[in-house]
Amino acid sequence: MDKVMASAADAVADIPEGASLAVGGFGLCGIPVMFFAVLQEDRWPPGPA
Repeated sequence: MDKVMASAADAVADIPEGASLAVGGFGLCGIPVMFFAVLQEDRWPPGPA
């Protein structure tokens, strides 16, 4: 199974709104910075409720 995505946006595309996520890292070492940035771009600012 190939788990490599073409882009970070593709990697977060299937994460539903309100999902709980567990990510690893320690301080600023090993945290998925690109993941957080793309996830925020996709969800912020929130649309009309």
